[in-house]
Amino acid sequence: MHNLAIALHKKGYSISGSDDEIFEPSKGRLAKHGLLPAEEGWDAGRITGELDAVILGMHAKADNPELLRTKELGIRLFSYPEYLYEQSKNKKRIVIGGSHGKTTITAMILHVLKQVGRDCDYMVGAQLEGFDVMVRLTEEADCMIFEGDEYLTSPIDRRPKFHLYMPDIALISGIAWDHINVFPTFENYLDQFRIFIRCITPGGTLIYCQEDGELAEICPGSRSDIQILPYVVPDYYIQEGKTYVRFKELSIPLQVFGKHNLMNLNGARMVCRQLGIDDRDFFNAIQSFKGASKRLELIAGIETTKVFKDFAHAPSKVSATIHAVKEQFSGFRVVACLELHTFSSLSREFLSHYRDSMVEADVAMVYFSPHALQLKRLAPITPEQVREGFGTPDLEVYTDSALLTKRFHDGNWNNCVLLMMSSGNFDGMNLTTLIHSSK
Repeated sequence: MHNLAIALHKKGYSISGSDDEIFEPSKGRLAKHGLLPAEEGWDAGRITGELDAVILGMHAKADNPELLRTKELGIRLFSYPEYLYEQSKNKKRIVIGGSHGKTTITAMILHVLKQVGRDCDYMVGAQLEGFDVMVRLTEEADCMIFEGDEYLTSPIDRRPKFHLYMPDIALISGIAWDHINVFPTFENYLDQFRIFIRCITPGGTLIYCQEDGELAEICPGSRSDIQILPYVVPDYYIQEGKTYVRFKELSIPLQVFGKHNLMNLNGARMVCRQLGIDDRDFFNAIQSFKGASKRLELIAGIETTKVFKDFAHAPSKVSATIHAVKEQFSGFRVVACLELHTFSSLSREFLSHYRDSMVEADVAMVYFSPHALQLKRLAPITPEQVREGFGTPDLEVYTDSALLTKRFHDGNWNNCVLLMMSSGNFDGMNLTTLIHSSK
């Protein structure tokens, strides 16, 4: 929401806002642009007839006094995705959906378009190197790239966000059941992607990962009035710790690695081709792509030890990320540590979905905070239940971040890759110092 506020401010709109809590980096960014509210909290008096529109974020509740006042005055009310569509309805819209890989694919497309000088608007879910903000809205750009999240639109609109963007070009990277608090069954979750396919504009294009079993079932033949294009992992090899993609007679060196990243790359290439970007230009540009923030991001390293942070939290992504590191650093031990942080991952009935997801790790650890369970109003889970769910008897389970920090600082991680996986922050652990304090 703060990125949208900044984007509209840069476009020349008069912007105000409110929230009951504002944290960094949002606070500093809003202050830099003169958009930080004078005080936190809700106040119906801020909503007046002078406003042209109000944009409702997910943090507000249905009984929010400012929301109620907006309705009372009949001011135009938009959710975040509704307003992004409003700003892009006269542009070509490219929406990247899927349970995993959305941010990376969107980041790859934006990186390539910037390298080749193609102007575009965008909305992406992570801070990207070379981009000031995560939302850009202009009058000039003829297309907009969306990261298409399947989570809820707003507190008063239970549709998934990506149903509202009406893509001309859509990509689906893969399907792995997530958000079980919203989509109680896998079939219900799968339906959201079927609906997304129906939202593609007639004459549009659907690009999908053919190596995903669910997509291989639902995508081919799903529409007769759109173009449907599959993609797979490209031909690649690893030499002296670097990954290369083979393209015709060329070997393209990459700064990213792992089969899932290579699949993401091929999906991004297919989208860029639809936007008129030649494959050779794509590969020339993608060589300098270093990855999206927290997506197999190297955050610390010396010659004998490296620390990577990854956003992985879904079981399939955990398994794929560990495999990627194991394949890339074949001479190193892989120490994998996963924080259970999302509603799904902390749900007792969901733990069995993680079975065997960490078997490739030489040392496997799981961390969760009992306080996070309380905040999400979930039933308590025990370390024994976690080990049983993962099917790994020697799994190290921690519920105190201080003890986990001590484990790393006391360990000998010579010739190791430490892989820290979480959609959270391990309750504030300083991951960059893990190897500097170890023996």
